[in-house]
Amino acid sequence: MSADPAAGTGGRKVSRVILLDPADRILLLHGFEPADPSDDWWFTPGGGLEGTETREQAALRELAEETGITEVELGPVLWHRYCSFPFDGRRWEQDEWYFLARTTRTETEMGGLTELERRSVTGARWWTSEELLAAHETVYPTRLAELLRTLLVDGPPGEPVVLAPEIV
Repeated sequence: MSADPAAGTGGRKVSRVILLDPADRILLLHGFEPADPSDDWWFTPGGGLEGTETREQAALRELAEETGITEVELGPVLWHRYCSFPFDGRRWEQDEWYFLARTTRTETEMGGLTELERRSVTGARWWTSEELLAAHETVYPTRLAELLRTLLVDGPPGEPVVLAPEIV
């Protein structure tokens, strides 16, 4: 496993999944600020590590909880990112690792959401690279359309790419 780029930042350790289907569409979740549903965005499945689980274990668990998809081939870590943002009345600081994963299953079910996720996630959608590039909605990470295009053209990087921090 690579060295943790946010070590010492105190960030919550998070695993995120860049889940692609056989048509190279990416699965994104639609979320919003619980106190203001008009403040909404799209984001990749994933969440914080629990107990002694590894980043890989957290990625697979979060994907199953948030989408119901367990038939996946988990690939390499693509990107590392530190982010900080306000959500549900507090500031979150996260050290995020983005894993590539592929699946043939495209039906989702969100039966394993936490209480906070049930109050702030409205659904999931598969996006083509072209749809993502043309989107006017807010998407996190903010460069996801460009990053996905590069991934689909060049393949996974030889080593994880450290993305610029995002402070919202």
